[in-house]
Amino acid sequence: MKIKGFGGVFWRSQDVATLSKWYKEVLGIEMESWNGTVITPQEGNETIFSFFTEDDRYFPENQQVMLNFQVESIEGCMDHLDKIGVPLVKELEKSEYGSFIWIEDPEGRRIELWEK
Repeated sequence: MKIKGFGGVFWRSQDVATLSKWYKEVLGIEMESWNGTVITPQEGNETIFSFFTEDDRYFPENQQVMLNFQVESIEGCMDHLDKIGVPLVKELEKSEYGSFIWIEDPEGRRIELWEK
């Protein structure tokens, strides 16, 4: 058996309409009438699957899952987020793995944006 990629990320929402609007405005992810969308990977895009211990502080302990979206330009994302008033919850971090910023959705889930 060979895994081809993630089939989806699913979670419950307190307000699907508001959350859908936020993801469209902030990340350009437009939800369809079934409250979901299909993201088709492009060449050069990769998905990381990784485990963290319960006490790891990389993302909030009360959050069991964190989304990471690979972006073309972290600087372009930062400009976009600044223009629409979405604050960073963690400033730009650069390492041998790439450049990272963190934001939160309206329900408080931390989201990582990554430029490889």
